[in-house]
Amino acid sequence: MNTQSSPDDHIRCAWVGTDPLSVEYHDREWGVPVHDDRKLFEFLILEGMQAGLSWMTILRKRDNFREVYDDFDPVKIAVYDQAKFEELMKNPGIIRNQRKIEAAAQNALTFLAVQAEFGSFDAYIWQFVGGKPKVNSWKTMAEIPAQTEESVILSKDLKKRGFNFVGPTIVYAHMQATGMVNDHTTDCYRYLECQVE
Repeated sequence: MNTQSSPDDHIRCAWVGTDPLSVEYHDREWGVPVHDDRKLFEFLILEGMQAGLSWMTILRKRDNFREVYDDFDPVKIAVYDQAKFEELMKNPGIIRNQRKIEAAAQNALTFLAVQAEFGSFDAYIWQFVGGKPKVNSWKTMAEIPAQTEESVILSKDLKKRGFNFVGPTIVYAHMQATGMVNDHTTDCYRYLECQVE
């Protein structure tokens, strides 16, 4: 008799719901510490694109974003020009917001400057949590804040450096997604798993 549970038997964070895309994102990515600069940049851009929208909207368009944003290569995105912006504005597979599209190019330039200054974006951003994930112990989604003192400080520093669409709430979502904080609720099966990944 097989007593091993399947992922479908697991308790997950309440925000996940039943959409397979959301379940896969939660089970494989959300809250897993990220130290790869390209992946950190991808989340920075996607979190900015999410402003005012649902994360599911972004997840559904993520593959399109990867394709038209050169797999989130900051070197390529940093040189996007008006013609590229106009091309992106015509693409229904992404978020067609002029300010967000232009901000992605500006953020790529700033991202490269941070890499040059710190050796990597990873070295820069993880210093705001002391180089290791901050493990919270929320029992319910209602306890999880929209922003924290760390996200406010990080947001101010990012803005000072020239990043756009990096308010404290967006930055906190980035910190959650990239595992800088573990905000899985304590009953979620990923809560403990993300502490050892």
